[in-house]
Amino acid sequence: MTFTVTVEPSGRTFTADEHETLLAAAIRQGIGLPYGCKDGACGSCKCRKRSGSVTHGPHQSKALSAEEEAAGLILTCCATAHSDVVLEAPQVTEAGALPVKKLPVRVLALQRAAPDVMIVRLQLPATEAFQYRAGQYVEFLLRDGSRRAYSMACAPHLAAEPPQLELHIRHMPGGKFTDHVFGAMKEKDILRIEGPFGSFFLREDSSRPIILLASGTGFAPIKAILQHMQHRGITRPTWLYWGGRRPHDLYQDDWIRAQAPSMPHLTYVPVVSDALAEDGWQGRTGFVHRAVLQDHPDLSGFEVYACGAPVVVESARRDYAAAGLPAEAFFADAFTSEADKATSAA
Repeated sequence: MTFTVTVEPSGRTFTADEHETLLAAAIRQGIGLPYGCKDGACGSCKCRKRSGSVTHGPHQSKALSAEEEAAGLILTCCATAHSDVVLEAPQVTEAGALPVKKLPVRVLALQRAAPDVMIVRLQLPATEAFQYRAGQYVEFLLRDGSRRAYSMACAPHLAAEPPQLELHIRHMPGGKFTDHVFGAMKEKDILRIEGPFGSFFLREDSSRPIILLASGTGFAPIKAILQHMQHRGITRPTWLYWGGRRPHDLYQDDWIRAQAPSMPHLTYVPVVSDALAEDGWQGRTGFVHRAVLQDHPDLSGFEVYACGAPVVVESARRDYAAAGLPAEAFFADAFTSEADKATSAA
């Protein structure tokens, strides 16, 4: 049986089979519902159900609590419809989405940017255009059918000529894919990717000042957004807060500082939580999302783009709402590990 799903306030509609999740149906039909992990672990796809009946599959309580579900909130990534449904998702504003493609890519270069961060550059096919928005991600298609998602760390205009992508990959010891990246992967290897995915990209129709919040390799899509802003001449007041445990976790600190002359509207605030005496760190310390609140206790007039570890993203979502940030002005991409996903399925 097929049901109709209406998304307000945009009025967009799509159909969903009773056996597919609302998010899968939306992606299939080019409707830009927000999402992150697609596995019920991060909460990025959470939205309000105005009417209709859905059933949730396995998910983590931190992504959707029983109280939130009772209040009418759902996770579209693991909810299936049992009737026509009306959702409230202010992020859905576009008439269409960029085409999702499966492509072969060749490893051009591997650069160790930090002890546990590899910058991977991939050559795209010259015969087929690959379009995406700064902030979106691709998924590697592994031989056993599993997937691994990574954000583009370069703006679309920089990926076009020559056709290539930059990704920032953090090593997760024991991880099937990242062990390969940091061990056996070499230049000229051929991989397969699919994308673009994700609703994490700059809303250019807004005039609100911007806060970019990144933890670890959550800087990757933020870098793409910064490059896009430079390219488009977007000069809205912008603050970038980038957090890591040690200074070396801010692995492209020099790159950010080099942008200062061309981006006078950008304020950069690096934050380190666990610096050692040998690091000689003289900058801000503590949790990066709290540094934002120290500088901006009233967030009612801002837009926030948060990317990185789920605990950082969800802490920011909660605490920034208490500081006056409207829910529709918070955009997020939580970097959910396979361990997180396994927990959500338990």
